[in-house]
Amino acid sequence: MKLSISKIAAVLSLIIGAMAIFAGGKVLLGIMPDYYVIDWLPLYNYTAGVLTVAVTAVLLWKNHRYGRSAAVAVFSAHALVLGILLAAYRPVVASDSLRAMTVRLVVWTIILGLLFFGTRVSDRVR
Repeated sequence: MKLSISKIAAVLSLIIGAMAIFAGGKVLLGIMPDYYVIDWLPLYNYTAGVLTVAVTAVLLWKNHRYGRSAAVAVFSAHALVLGILLAAYRPVVASDSLRAMTVRLVVWTIILGLLFFGTRVSDRVR
């Protein structure tokens, strides 16, 4: 049970990480959206996406003991960036950026829920 739940979490993290790579990568390649882009945000999105795909998703897929810690770290980083956007950049941040970060946090909340639920279920089985 725990193994299949960690695989579902890994696939979700792979998808949301790939979406961040795509979104940040487009802007880094010069394909600008029709709204103001905060300079550091595409680099953050791209870097977070690459780390998610290359590290966190792999750890989750392998059901590694650091997988859950990596997932918590990714969630925390996204929450911190959303807080910074709302606190310091509220007048200029694009609503699309806020929406994307909110979607990431929702997906990571689901991933963390799966991981913690999977751990509780496997502990009961033992």
